[in-house]
Amino acid sequence: MIGKATLLAVLSAALLAPCTVAAAPGAAAASTATRQGVDLTLTSVTPDYATERATEIKVTGTVRNGGSAPLPGLRVRVRYSSQRFTDRAAMSTFAGDTTTATQPSNVSTQSSMVIPEMAAGSSVPFELTMSPAQFGLTSFGAYPLAVEVVQWDAVQLASQRTFLTYAPATAQPQPVRNRLSFVLPVIDQPRRADDGTFVDDKLGAALTGKGRLADLARIAEIAPESVTWVVDPALFDDVEAMTKPFRVKDGDKTDERPAEPAASQWLTSMRAALADNAVIATPYADPDVTALAHRGLDRLPARALELTRQKSSLIKNDVPATTYWPVGGVLDADALDLLAVGTAGGTRVDKVLLDPASLPTAQDTAAAAATLATATPDAATTLDTVMGPVTALVADAELSRVLEPAPGTRGATLLSKQRFIAETATISAEPGQTRARSLVVAPSRRWNPSPTIVSTLLKTAGTLPWLSLTPLDALKAPGSQVPRAGLTYSDKDRKQELSGKYLEPVREVAAQAELTARITGQQQSSFDAAVLRLTSSAWRGNTKAGRAVVEEVSDAVESRTRLVSITGAGPDRPRTLAGSDGEVPISVRNELATPVSLLVQAKSDDPDLLESDFRHPLQIDGEQSGTVQIPMTVTSPGGGDASLTVQLMTLDGRPYGEPVKLIVRTTGYTGIALVIVGGALTVMLAAVVTRILRRRSQRRGARAARTRESETV
Repeated sequence: MIGKATLLAVLSAALLAPCTVAAAPGAAAASTATRQGVDLTLTSVTPDYATERATEIKVTGTVRNGGSAPLPGLRVRVRYSSQRFTDRAAMSTFAGDTTTATQPSNVSTQSSMVIPEMAAGSSVPFELTMSPAQFGLTSFGAYPLAVEVVQWDAVQLASQRTFLTYAPATAQPQPVRNRLSFVLPVIDQPRRADDGTFVDDKLGAALTGKGRLADLARIAEIAPESVTWVVDPALFDDVEAMTKPFRVKDGDKTDERPAEPAASQWLTSMRAALADNAVIATPYADPDVTALAHRGLDRLPARALELTRQKSSLIKNDVPATTYWPVGGVLDADALDLLAVGTAGGTRVDKVLLDPASLPTAQDTAAAAATLATATPDAATTLDTVMGPVTALVADAELSRVLEPAPGTRGATLLSKQRFIAETATISAEPGQTRARSLVVAPSRRWNPSPTIVSTLLKTAGTLPWLSLTPLDALKAPGSQVPRAGLTYSDKDRKQELSGKYLEPVREVAAQAELTARITGQQQSSFDAAVLRLTSSAWRGNTKAGRAVVEEVSDAVESRTRLVSITGAGPDRPRTLAGSDGEVPISVRNELATPVSLLVQAKSDDPDLLESDFRHPLQIDGEQSGTVQIPMTVTSPGGGDASLTVQLMTLDGRPYGEPVKLIVRTTGYTGIALVIVGGALTVMLAAVVTRILRRRSQRRGARAARTRESETV
């Protein structure tokens, strides 16, 4: 008979067993635990896949009793099915639903281990062995597998689902060997306002220890040459700036910092790692191109492509910028056309990397719908633009999520590996697929990778006989393409763009920065990089931080603008104009080190009193001043103070800097008044001359009289 204590334990376990937790995205479900705190973690499945019916498969892991009481009568056992997954949708259902309704129905009597009793807080390792023959596996593909902990062979306390892949060498037909491209991003948030000032000190922390960028460098060091890296030159530009003394904004003050050794080390490591890999450059600072296209800021994407061409040597030589990966993998026809047109220098986008939601498959007929529901389409297709067709590459959502399991997932490395093997095997075994297809794996652009998980997946992918690792640039659209519905850009996608409210101050800063270039004769502004950093997709959902940087850049542009200014003029310094016509001098100071060419425009604000409408070119050498004479005419005989607006302008007529008000004080002297004054001066001059002549005559008479007296004596 069953003792009372034993019966009580069974009933308690049955009453307390809860529903299991949901699966982590991109991996099999996390281990299920009851309120009694039983945790199950898988640590290995060897080999990665079985090739013979007699292959011994070992599954290892640990069971932990996290509760406060001992647990008797435990068994670790395997659940399985001899039916392989027929499609990837069934795999997703299995991984995501941990209820007993979808668990494998068969329980292995051989693959199990008894744990008589587990003390509170203790852990017990386990090892279970099995074979394809034991489970009745017969054909190539992925099969469901679950390891569970039960009490008294009745109550499930914990369960962990994963996948078992069987790839017999004699499989008929032989699985198709598909091309697979890993696309790994090295993209960060812009860290500088103007080129000399960092907005925070977070970049240095990311480059060292377990920082995100340090982890990316570790992955790059071990990644195979087939991996394609998508790199933002602005990140390398920021890190390069830290190799020299730099400034960091700290509240209302700015701190001076010495060169950061970690920056040089990171650049050296990344450049060495990427030397033999395919590298694609994003437009500089990874701008939100769709937002810019929708807000009429068409010049900025082209400038970002041009600046990438100039800055990509910071990564390595000859880095192309002809493949574009939009934020979120989505864009619309307006943005695509803008990129396809490219720059005046010929840099244009001819390939885009998209999310499946941006370019879904078309389901025109019921037959097509049935086929597409069970078959993974080729990643490569074509899209039409104003410049002709471009290649579109669609990332595989499930495979991409495998690279980024949910934080805290127990045994994440193993679960990700088993899911990846099973997914790619299932794709290869999909019915009706006789030719190789292209697949693309791409995590989120600002991912926080686990070097262990990523390196494991890269190594595993290189060993799978049904995969051929291929650089992204080698993927071409097949002659016979799966129909797609065209670019899809939803209202939700549009709401996630940088808003017009955010971009309007950016537009103003960009326009003002452009003027600083025009007066020096430069085609591009020295602030272009700073302006592009303001348009970065990194500010999506974080516009408060972005606006703070906008203000910093705006202040820097204003300071630069004020280095060329009108001097010695203002309402508190009136100028006097005597007569009806005259000229007033205006001085312009150039504190830049380079020469400037501009226009000086003056226009009367009081035409009834003073008339002036003047525009004159002026060239000033670096750190010099120039002067122009502004002609004007008095239009009122009464005289008085007239206002004159003086504005510096670029040679093409755009206002530069703030206008200056000049007060001109007219005396009221007319032409008649001047004649009278002139006549009076003439009379006075005649009187003076007459007096001088009279005095000379008197002196001659006096000398003659003295001469006669001397002769008489």
